[in-house]
Amino acid sequence: MTTTASNPTPSSPAYRVVNPATGVVVEEFATATDAEVEQAITAADTAFQTWRKVPISERAIIVSRIGELFSERKDQLAAIITEEMGKRLAESVGEAEFCTEIFEYFATEGPGLAAAQPIKAFGGASAVIEKLPVGPLLGIMPWNYPYYQVARFAAPNLMLGNTIILKHAENCPRSALAIQQLMLDAGLPAGAYVNVFASHAQIETIIADPRIQGVSLTGSERAGAAVAQIAGKNLKKVVLELGGSDPYIVLDSADVKASARDAFETRMGNAGQACNSNKRMIVMDDIYDDFVAELTAQASRITPGDPAGEEPDTFVPLSSAAAATGLLAQIDDAVAKGAVLHAGGKRVDGPGSYVEPAVLTGITKEMRAYREELFGPAVVVYKVSSDEEAVALANDSDYGLGAAVFSTDEERAKAVARQVQSGMAAVNAAEGEGAGMPFGGVKRSGYGRELGPLGMDEFVNKRLVYVAG
Repeated sequence: MTTTASNPTPSSPAYRVVNPATGVVVEEFATATDAEVEQAITAADTAFQTWRKVPISERAIIVSRIGELFSERKDQLAAIITEEMGKRLAESVGEAEFCTEIFEYFATEGPGLAAAQPIKAFGGASAVIEKLPVGPLLGIMPWNYPYYQVARFAAPNLMLGNTIILKHAENCPRSALAIQQLMLDAGLPAGAYVNVFASHAQIETIIADPRIQGVSLTGSERAGAAVAQIAGKNLKKVVLELGGSDPYIVLDSADVKASARDAFETRMGNAGQACNSNKRMIVMDDIYDDFVAELTAQASRITPGDPAGEEPDTFVPLSSAAAATGLLAQIDDAVAKGAVLHAGGKRVDGPGSYVEPAVLTGITKEMRAYREELFGPAVVVYKVSSDEEAVALANDSDYGLGAAVFSTDEERAKAVARQVQSGMAAVNAAEGEGAGMPFGGVKRSGYGRELGPLGMDEFVNKRLVYVAG
């Protein structure tokens, strides 16, 4: 079915595909019934009883096959999310390929990471720490990386022997179903991975169910706080990856224009809709003017483009009309209170959710943009005159996800990076990206880690086995 997009009424399906480039409703899906939710929990619990007993070497074969299928189907998978949430097609393909890397990493490294670890005992006794699966888990995943977010949660936990119920974002139902089918086609037993189009009320039911042993959420602070409250009430383990307003500190540069271009390209990745995007650029005063001028030139030269096309020098829409409206409200608030808008910051005429990339300076604490996460193509630049001022500004945030520090003097950059309050810090790189690099934050950016060796340490029973001497 194809209709013009509008705000959903209470009777409208919550799960639906709205092409953000055209504003057209492409397809709608019914929310799960309570009976279907119960069936999902039962299926995951039943599958756990057998999946946990499968030798990890055999689980690795299936997990590896899941990764292979992400690459084999990358073009089909990419087309789905480009239509669902407006991601540039090349980035969509890259996301599917990254999932292959993640599943392959855990298939290869997982047996070693999950191996029992001997610990020191005394008096002739022996002791080991076993890493055992805990049971069915609930994953609540966002729309901005519809495959990658699922992969980094699912891969380590399937390797451990846990089973998964996956509640995806309401605007990503097609990609949610594509993942479900891919899991089955890879040989995963029925019930080991179950997609469910649950309502918010049903999420609470799932978390409260005694068969569910934990929940992982990637999303907003508001959603994280709500889920953590429910999980805490029911004594369930939680991993939260929430918002971010990452500092991107440029202490000096041998080529200021090139540094600014790199910073702009990083910020425009996924239309600026990444938790760990460089949302606060903190630049030393002697290069600040040239840096801002180049950012402005970059923002001014690109025009709206079709995310499914391959046109150079274009920008793509935000994920939804609501996302565009929210970002523009933050920009307008800043300008009304005295910020300087160097470029963009306007809605593009037409039915799509396009916002011209904005460059803002002069942000002060009275403005929403100082404290809030700007989830979209908005560049905010601050001027500082010392390393100490850069660190103080970087840490004056409720968030603590990632950080990046750039300098021709590596030791100087490392010294600054060590002082930033964040879960991740990169030196002379926008981020440390890869399946083996743990991802997560501190403060209001959440807690827990995904990917890398820490990714298999969250939903696991670290059981002591002690044998007397």
